[in-house]
Amino acid sequence: MKISLQAELGDFQNRGTIYTFALKMSFLAVTLSSAVIVLVLPVVGWLGLLPIPLAHALLYGVVFSWLIGGLVSGSLALLAGHAMHQLSVSRAEFERLSRTDMLSGLLNRRAFTEALSCADEGACLAIFDVDRFKAINDRFGHACGDAVIVAVSATLATSFGGSSVAARLGGEEFGVIVAGSKRDERIARVRLVCAELAEHPVCAEGCSIGITVSAGIAEFAPGRSKEAVYSSADKALYLAKALGRNRVVHEEDGLQSRFRHLAEKAAPEPDYPTAKNAG
Repeated sequence: MKISLQAELGDFQNRGTIYTFALKMSFLAVTLSSAVIVLVLPVVGWLGLLPIPLAHALLYGVVFSWLIGGLVSGSLALLAGHAMHQLSVSRAEFERLSRTDMLSGLLNRRAFTEALSCADEGACLAIFDVDRFKAINDRFGHACGDAVIVAVSATLATSFGGSSVAARLGGEEFGVIVAGSKRDERIARVRLVCAELAEHPVCAEGCSIGITVSAGIAEFAPGRSKEAVYSSADKALYLAKALGRNRVVHEEDGLQSRFRHLAEKAAPEPDYPTAKNAG
């Protein structure tokens, strides 16, 4: 029954379809009961147990099965359909909330981990970090800090639509799986977003807050683990910070070896989002 219902309804999301299916089941139940009456009453009549003529008994039995049985089963079917619809909506909403960062509206770390596991070549991972975010909170207050997070999130969501995936990884850090186009075009998209954020101050609490964003980029490739991609993007971000912030660094950029050595030596182990620490 559950498999049949799921196949026909598409996981209980449409209220009208659920009610139609429930009434259909009610109709089939009443039809079956009428068929049973038509088959059983002649036998009862042959045994001489009917108090009225067989024709009358058949007529009354079928009519009452449709009037009473149809009313009862139809009402129960509608109630069951309503309950299934409400349960489905609640479950879908719970699933959405469990995968969404409440402040930014983007995917949360756990949902981004799932998206990372599905990413393939022809895409890159960009990790963004708002420069000097603590100073923004200290100077303007946490309400303005939240406004900055919301503004950055809105820009990322608008700039990376389609098959790309944007998420807030925590604090002022964001991750985007930039899908499609060529490598240079993906890098250009990341640079364009950082430039756009730098050109448009965030207005909140009567303040105009200028922000800049740094980003590190790493490429997905066949045979390369998602942990390695995340680690490389994280190190590229660290290098962007070390080189003065407000810039985008790709893992393959031709940087001076002393800077690369500095990043590899001083960068902390990246907190790669896993199912264990996702949230």
